[in-house]
Amino acid sequence: MTTPLYRQLGLTDGEFAHIPTLIGRAPTDAELAMFSLMWSEHCSYKHSRRLLRRFPTEGPHVLQGPGENAGAVDVGDGWAIALKIESHNHPSAVEPFEGAATGVGGIVRDILALGARPIALLDSLRFGSLESARSRHLFTRAVAGIGHYGNCIGVPTVGGEVAFDDRYEDSCLVNAMCIGLVRADGILRAAAFGEGNLLVLIGNRTGRDGIGGASILASAELSSDDADKRPSVQVSDPFTERKLMDCCLELAADSAFLALQDLGAAGLTSAACEMAAKGGVGLEIDLDQIPLREGGMAAAEILVSESQERMLGLVAPETLDHVLATCSRWELDASVIGTVTTTGNFTARHHGAIVVDIPASALTDDAPAYDVPRTPASAPTPLELDHIPAPDDLQAAWAELLARPNLASKRWIYQQYDHLVGANTIRRPGGDAAVVRIPGMKRALAITTDCAERHCELDPRGGGRASVFEAARNIACTGALPLAASDCLNFANPEKASTGWRLAEVIEGMSEALEAIAVPVVSGNVSLYNESPERAIYPTPVVGMIGLLDDAGSSVGHALASEGDLVIVLGGGIARLDASEWIGAAHGAPALPNLDGEAALIGFMVSAAREGLWCSAHDISGGGIAITLAESALAGGIGCMVTLPEDRRPDEVLFGESGERIVATCRPTALARLTALAGDVPITVIGSVGGDSVDVHLGGATIRLDLEIARVAYEATLPEAVA
Repeated sequence: MTTPLYRQLGLTDGEFAHIPTLIGRAPTDAELAMFSLMWSEHCSYKHSRRLLRRFPTEGPHVLQGPGENAGAVDVGDGWAIALKIESHNHPSAVEPFEGAATGVGGIVRDILALGARPIALLDSLRFGSLESARSRHLFTRAVAGIGHYGNCIGVPTVGGEVAFDDRYEDSCLVNAMCIGLVRADGILRAAAFGEGNLLVLIGNRTGRDGIGGASILASAELSSDDADKRPSVQVSDPFTERKLMDCCLELAADSAFLALQDLGAAGLTSAACEMAAKGGVGLEIDLDQIPLREGGMAAAEILVSESQERMLGLVAPETLDHVLATCSRWELDASVIGTVTTTGNFTARHHGAIVVDIPASALTDDAPAYDVPRTPASAPTPLELDHIPAPDDLQAAWAELLARPNLASKRWIYQQYDHLVGANTIRRPGGDAAVVRIPGMKRALAITTDCAERHCELDPRGGGRASVFEAARNIACTGALPLAASDCLNFANPEKASTGWRLAEVIEGMSEALEAIAVPVVSGNVSLYNESPERAIYPTPVVGMIGLLDDAGSSVGHALASEGDLVIVLGGGIARLDASEWIGAAHGAPALPNLDGEAALIGFMVSAAREGLWCSAHDISGGGIAITLAESALAGGIGCMVTLPEDRRPDEVLFGESGERIVATCRPTALARLTALAGDVPITVIGSVGGDSVDVHLGGATIRLDLEIARVAYEATLPEAVA
């Protein structure tokens, strides 16, 4: 039996049956294609929309919250920062170079749509084991795509993260984050208005690349045979993107745009109908006016093409000549493709005939929303250390852990990125968070992406908290005050097993943590169905966060600085091996993060940094305090001597993980002031900086990590794995 067209397009029987009740008749083929994309998971968030309302989205700095192309927060002196993180997972699993590259291009245009100049990029990546040839291919090509696109458009890639685990073997994750700078009174919205105002399509010509990408790739599980999906992956053109950026920013500065929208997922369909629905107006579009890359394209193909490097601007008739002349000077195609009407309908003509005439709100506001099944997973069981062999040689175990792909140096990655272009990068990749000077200001931004996916698998509410606090601690370690967040919720099929429950619990845990530190979510993205018939990914709620530094020159790094500085452990977290990098899997029961304790620690770090009391600070996370000390020593080229408590097994003390812990250093003269500032935050002096090794006194023995030997192991892992 032939599968009905609507099912091929991803619509359910119920969804297809509901369409005629909204438009009063059966849909045309072009309309059906539009509904399939706009009602897809990627565009409508139909399995997460109700849950996302839980996030805190308001605050004194928020100028634009969720609902537009990106969020925006006030950073003073009349300026705002736009921020957004988004996924390009499924395309990257099919064609990693173009999938990752166009992911960067798409997030840049989201920022551009607010009239903001992109100033920094980050990426958050997950792949299968590097022992797998497929995962090595996906990893190396995705990194190459990110580097190629960012380098070509001249926006620095300043930070990010990567992890490797078998759970991502079939479904890699490629998330990209961008921040941009815009005048607070010049933020553009995407709402169309004003009968007779004109829609101008700017940028690349429209082709068949990317057709069906949003609904087919991002709303279904990928099978082992992905070759037939390759045409759905968009093709990148970063040089046109750079011209498009400069052209749109020039026109925005001239107040030539009444509204601006990116053509991303679902292409013209999404861009135009969202503009119409947000403004409560109609649009009449002539598809014959759209410049095409190839002949013979059907109306549906033109409407849903996801060809890249395109923006849709709303322009008043009296400014049209200026807009077209500016685009011509930048050597960009620009065409008037439609006008604003008062009908409320999205109407499209092709070869003189009306092929689409439906209420714009039917595609957006009337998209279905579903409650996800909330079947709890079994409660995790704490690890029994008696069943876990203790390492015979702690020194060898330490060096081996430092060389594991998840903990080893990521220099091989960020050396492919131009992280200094623009000359505003203060803290480069490799630390807790990147620090970027806000152009033209004394202030700076700290930026990071983080996630605690193994914790989310075992205890999703605790893992949601942990993901937020990991990001916030990394921001605070630089001395910056956490200001705003953007989330990218990467999950498996929400209709199967316990995924829906985990999604709801993660959002609840994230919200609790965000409220504890008064950080709103201003933008975000949801990527579901990241699984194959063989395996599903871990719940991976990536948190992109920015923090504000009043003085760009006051940022704190993670490198040990000077001989004689005191080494201090801050916070009340208790290290455990459950779900740790030492165990290397989601086993055990991690501790539930303490809301008050984490908030107090973050506040203390920021207050002390403002008084210039820190010489360095580094969050204790993957690999425990042993890896934190090693990374800080390697970064500074100087060692330290510390004594750790003997109350538990040595491997648990060294390699155990928890939240609410930071290693910091200070001058001896600063200790009294720090103690006064700390309040209820525990402070423990464990040693001092000096020497050419990290010496840990523990249980009557000294474990020594020679820095030169450690550096070889730390730096060699990724280059050797992909050679």
